[in-house]
Amino acid sequence: MSPATPPPPPSSDAALRDRAVAAAVAQGLVSASDPVAGLLDVAGVRRSAAELRAAFEEFTAPGTPVLHAFAVKAASLVPVLRLLAREGLGCEVASPGELALARAAGVPPSRTVLDSPAKTPAELREALALGIAVNADSFGELDRLDALTASAPTASPLGVRVNPQLGGGSIDAMSTATDTSKFGVALRDADARERVVRAFLDRPWLTRLHAHVGSQGMPLELMADGVRVLYELAEEINAKAARAQVGTLDIGGGLPVNFASDAVSPAYRDYARLLHRTVPGLFGGRYGLVTEFGRSLLAKHGLVLARVEYTKSAGGRRIAVTHAGAQIATRTVFAPDAWPVRVAAYDAQGRPKTGDAVAQDVAGPCCFAGDLVARDRPLPPLEPGDHVALLDTGAYYFSTHFAYNSLPRPGVHGYAPGPDGGVRWATVRAAQRVAELVAESGGAYGDALTQL
Repeated sequence: MSPATPPPPPSSDAALRDRAVAAAVAQGLVSASDPVAGLLDVAGVRRSAAELRAAFEEFTAPGTPVLHAFAVKAASLVPVLRLLAREGLGCEVASPGELALARAAGVPPSRTVLDSPAKTPAELREALALGIAVNADSFGELDRLDALTASAPTASPLGVRVNPQLGGGSIDAMSTATDTSKFGVALRDADARERVVRAFLDRPWLTRLHAHVGSQGMPLELMADGVRVLYELAEEINAKAARAQVGTLDIGGGLPVNFASDAVSPAYRDYARLLHRTVPGLFGGRYGLVTEFGRSLLAKHGLVLARVEYTKSAGGRRIAVTHAGAQIATRTVFAPDAWPVRVAAYDAQGRPKTGDAVAQDVAGPCCFAGDLVARDRPLPPLEPGDHVALLDTGAYYFSTHFAYNSLPRPGVHGYAPGPDGGVRWATVRAAQRVAELVAESGGAYGDALTQL
């Protein structure tokens, strides 16, 4: 599937965003009956995919196989996966559900990678039958693969995930290369490196190595150092095997996102250039490459738009009660220092709100006191019927719903510039209705417990 040519970037992402908000309100995508929705800038997503491809193409030897596999967890929505596939990306999946979504989006097995620390025998059998690449997360999983490959030969590329144990970043939960991380084989543990080398020498069908040292809050230098450790391990294995047994390096993803402004920083080229400097042999053509970027492809191109239902004051603090809270912005509510979001204020017609900024809390609808997406935030005074936009929320926020208070999942809509300055729309996911929520919550089994 050849990548589509990306459209030229809009003259101003912020200006297009403002037009999209006004159009969403005018067309009822956000309304009294549907008071919250996700909006995704399709041209922006295409541009990010093109920038990723170009960054690696600049430094990679011609003819080197490179697969950019989008981390499905960042946006587990079939239309998004299909859009990225049209832009030349594959999928990295970490569950049967994510694999099913990738397949529904038309992503071929040859462009799919399965990563998870808890793969079941059934998951492994399915992946091996389809020819999907698998990164074993432990020696125990390698034992399981031994049995499965002995009974049924596979075309799946198989590898091992290792943990370079280089330390963490500023967000503990996003740091996957700490001494005690649950992911991969811990290379610095006693005898672990030797066991990994021996595992490859004993299994000629192991041809890949994988590492992913972290995500948001991770310094680029630490990420590049993790790739260096991976490269050096591959060189050691190949030297001891006296052949090019390891032919592909899966270097993970995790490029941090700037949540403080509209600026895209760091850029993919910044990271590719750093890798080229830190691991000179990486791009020379001796190894195929796989990347697994997620958040960085989508975050800057999405927003959550919500109506302000009520405003009030408590202890001298203004509070705007909206329909965007922990059910959508879960990380922001429970870990606000690690996951802050910018909030833009719009009026009842979806126009940018004006007026002197006043410190106020922006609260969500969930029934607990901490359901706040912004605290003491300077914003033009919000009133009932106005709107707030949570910016930079194109990754995770749309598809990682927290079902607190049985609040339904919001609709998600993609937008692109239209003729005469208008906005064109496409439904990515329809808003969940109450009847669907009841069915999901066991509605068909209402009498089940009373009959015991």
